[in-house]
Amino acid sequence: MAQILLGKAVADARSEDLIGRVEVLKEKGIDPKLVIVRVGEKPEDLSYERGALNRARRIGVETDVRVFQENVSTGEVLDAIAAINEDPKIHGCLVFRPLPKTVDERVICESLAPEKDVDGIGSASMAHVFMNQGSGFAPCTAEAVLAMLKHYKIPMSGSRVTVIGRSLVIGKPVSMMLLNENATVTICHTRTRDLAAAAREADIIVACAGKAGMVGKDFVREDQTVIDVGINVNDEGKLVGDVDFDSVEPIVANITPTPRGVGSVTTTMLMQHVVEAAEMI
Repeated sequence: MAQILLGKAVADARSEDLIGRVEVLKEKGIDPKLVIVRVGEKPEDLSYERGALNRARRIGVETDVRVFQENVSTGEVLDAIAAINEDPKIHGCLVFRPLPKTVDERVICESLAPEKDVDGIGSASMAHVFMNQGSGFAPCTAEAVLAMLKHYKIPMSGSRVTVIGRSLVIGKPVSMMLLNENATVTICHTRTRDLAAAAREADIIVACAGKAGMVGKDFVREDQTVIDVGINVNDEGKLVGDVDFDSVEPIVANITPTPRGVGSVTTTMLMQHVVEAAEMI
């Protein structure tokens, strides 16, 4: 029977600190503000958005959601980002990805001012993560994974970690951040040959491929820690992770559930970045 690693304890501890920092900012006449840019109505985006808005209310961060239709053009989104960049009352912006094919996602990511790029989507932020150069924010989900491991005192230094997923949203940045913690990291993906064997060799598995239930009991062994980053909606409309929780939980030592796992920590890291951005003014 595994220890269930709940995100609430991690998120609540960080939120208490942020509440105090927001109060100090407001005493100075600064109201931290986040703008969320969303295209369409994807269930996973809406779920994350609800969590972010709830966390923002608790901490005292102002929010504004700007929604576009699925057929939006690159130019329309660029105009919105330009307005965000120019507004001194906005301290951070979250752009939900992936964007539809009508939008050049890389152009959008690069158009956001680095000081407002609170989810680390631009090259300046990536340089900060990968090369430790300049200022910027790490992707919130990657940072949330490390926050979970640190809170539950799961050693990273010297540990073997298998990251299943290679996106710039989570797989690649979390791998680099784990390397910086002196972990030995193997990056895998859905086309990795004998993926289950690679997963079984790890002390820690980070599942972030975006494929519901792909990590099953054949991927794990005793004494492992499994961090499930996946946010998927199954055929029944239920939120599920990349890990088949029911088959994996009886085997491993530690596991995060979906929901109630990494998600609440991710939204807390997002608010932390907005507060930090406001503090830089």
